[in-house]
Amino acid sequence: MQVLITLGSNINREQNVVEALRRLEQEPDLKVLTVSPVYVTQAVGADGKVTDQPAFSNAAICVETELDPFTLRSRLRALEAVMGRVRTADKFAPRPIDLDIAFYGDRVVEVAGKVIPDPDVLRFAHVAVPLADVAGDWVHPQTGQTLAEIARHYSHQEMEIAQ
Repeated sequence: MQVLITLGSNINREQNVVEALRRLEQEPDLKVLTVSPVYVTQAVGADGKVTDQPAFSNAAICVETELDPFTLRSRLRALEAVMGRVRTADKFAPRPIDLDIAFYGDRVVEVAGKVIPDPDVLRFAHVAVPLADVAGDWVHPQTGQTLAEIARHYSHQEMEIAQ
C-alpha cells in the first residue's frame, strides 16, 4: 500500500525533521519512495491565522508498507514519543515532531478519532504543498481533485524551501 505521511516540527525543527526522516527510512516495515523539500512556514492556529509560535519545518513522504493504518499510526506515535513529543489537548501546540498519515491509498478510514485522508490537506498550504511535491497526481478520494490541483489553491501563500 502506498501511504503519504506529513512531517512537521517547530522545536529544533531543522534537526528534528531530518532525524524523523532518518528514523522512518530505518523502519523495517516502511519503504520510503519519495521525499518532498522541507518548507519553512509560519505557525497557524485552528482558525488558520498566523500565531506567535516559532516557525515550522514541514515536509511529506510517500512510503510503501504492508502495515494497516492502525498499526502504522501507532508506530508513528511511538516515534514521536521517542523524539520527545508530548501530546496535549492543543493540536496546534509547539512540538519537536508531528507525524501524520495524510492518505492511506485511496481509503477513507477513521483511526483512533483521526480521519484519513487528513482534512487539513484541504485547509492548510503547509500540508497540501509538500504532499503535492511527492504525489501530485494522487487523487483525493473524497473530492476527486489531484494533490497538485489542491496545492495550486495555496500558491499565493508564503512558503519557502529550507536551505
